[in-house]
Amino acid sequence: MATQSLSERSEMEPAVHVGAPDRMMQDMWDSLARRAFSIFEDNGCLFGRELDDWLRAERELFHPAHVEVSESGNNFTIRAEVPGFAAKDLDINLEGRRLTISGLRTAREERKEKKTVYTEACSDKIFRTMELPADINAEGAKATLKDGMLELDLPKAAPARKVTVMPEKAA
Repeated sequence: MATQSLSERSEMEPAVHVGAPDRMMQDMWDSLARRAFSIFEDNGCLFGRELDDWLRAERELFHPAHVEVSESGNNFTIRAEVPGFAAKDLDINLEGRRLTISGLRTAREERKEKKTVYTEACSDKIFRTMELPADINAEGAKATLKDGMLELDLPKAAPARKVTVMPEKAA
């Protein structure tokens, strides 16, 4: 079982990043928009079905990672199903209360029989983003991947402290 924090990570552990995954999100958004427009064109450019086209594109391009979120004391535990994905295929981003889990896995098979060459390539993407009920202390985040199950231990950030300002006494 591989466990990691932001300060110590090996090649076989899922990466946990702090901050918005801007480039990755933009690339995913662009590919989704291109596919939705392609479906729109294939359907004869019929208006009024944009949401259906968009949702079909999402189903074709991304498979949601099914998650279970539990809270105990000062910690959240997230369990996400990511069957077939290796730690190197996964990208986990934390920003405030937002958690994003994404993954890309590709496989390529080639067989040569007599004069025929057979080649097949496929890829699988997962994507899940969620808002948690409290801010996360990203420095203490830990990720574990075992048997297709990603487990994240996310400590809650310390709550904001209220400081009372006392007026100065006149001398």
